[in-house]
Amino acid sequence: MFTKIVRILLGIILVLFGLNKLLPTPFIPLPEMPDKAASFMTSLGATGYVLKTVGTLEILIGLMLLLKKWVAFALTLLAPISINILLFHLFLDASAIGGALLVATLNGILIYKHWTQYKTLFQ
Repeated sequence: MFTKIVRILLGIILVLFGLNKLLPTPFIPLPEMPDKAASFMTSLGATGYVLKTVGTLEILIGLMLLLKKWVAFALTLLAPISINILLFHLFLDASAIGGALLVATLNGILIYKHWTQYKTLFQ
């Protein structure tokens, strides 16, 4: 039951934040960020594809988690995203690191719970 709650919570978070990146008007207002963090996010947005790609991946991963389809694969796709979110906040916006820690922790818990599906990767 615990794993199910963690999976659903993480799925909801990913779908919401992924949609927030893709919609023309975000429904979750972006907080004020330090200058370096804001500059970095502006440069990612200026590429025209990075934030859209990450948002799309977050939605797809979130849906896989919510529908309990290819969960181990979804968690593998999410690992570099959650690490980058964590590193972004660690180095550029430490005051808002809470959400990043939550996503990384939930991802880590689910990877641990599905570890038997990853064992062959490390043999």
